[in-house]
Amino acid sequence: MQNKAKPLAAYPHAKIVGPFVYISGISSRLPDDTYAGVSINPETKELVLDIKKQTAAVLENIRAIIVDIGGTGLEDLVDVTVFLSDMNQFEGYNSVYNQYFQSGNGPARTTVEVSRLPGKLPNKLLIEIKSTAYIPHLA
Repeated sequence: MQNKAKPLAAYPHAKIVGPFVYISGISSRLPDDTYAGVSINPETKELVLDIKKQTAAVLENIRAIIVDIGGTGLEDLVDVTVFLSDMNQFEGYNSVYNQYFQSGNGPARTTVEVSRLPGKLPNKLLIEIKSTAYIPHLA
């Protein structure tokens, strides 16, 4: 996949099985190995993590994978599992998620809290999404 971060290990971004596309857990990592929604406060020098920016970046990364495979975009998703490193971030994540999907036509969704997401310390990830898309013409 061009212009996207490469997987961190020996796995594909997506696996196609008939018309189904199983998309690996995707983060807000950018092609230059930085992360959307991660900055340093210039005054305090503390790490600042923004769940809204990370959520939007994750969904845009997933959209790009689906389009690269030949789908139309996020409307092809049928199921998502969302991993949050802090359930206190749910409201911010959910507000962005709801800008991308509507209850009548969005994918089925599960959201869980995990103790930590992959990455070097200090951990910069607040969210990762694993998803499944259905693209009929791939069958």
